[in-house]
Amino acid sequence: MTKTRFPRLLNVSERERLEPFIDQIHYSPRYADDEYEYRHVMLPKAMLKVIPTDYFNPETGTLRILHEEEWRGLGITQSLGWEMYEVHVPEPHILLFKREKDFQLKCSQQR
Repeated sequence: MTKTRFPRLLNVSERERLEPFIDQIHYSPRYADDEYEYRHVMLPKAMLKVIPTDYFNPETGTLRILHEEEWRGLGITQSLGWEMYEVHVPEPHILLFKREKDFQLKCSQQR
């Protein structure tokens, strides 16, 4: 899956339609391999019906890979460094995120 070249931000009415679902977004615990830490974010299934259609991949019908500004606009809140890299196709309301394993350490050393 690919993401668009530029983020497409939500307008006010689109954002208002998403508001009732934001408190129902679920975040998994983090898990890791040698290179990355991961987590998945589960959107309420009904939320998919109010997300704008251009946020979806027309070929698969699932959400496309979103820019950070786009997924944050949906109400997903995470610390810095996370990037969406996949949608769990069998359950398209589950979005997969990753970031470098030592991202927070690198950030604190740069201060």
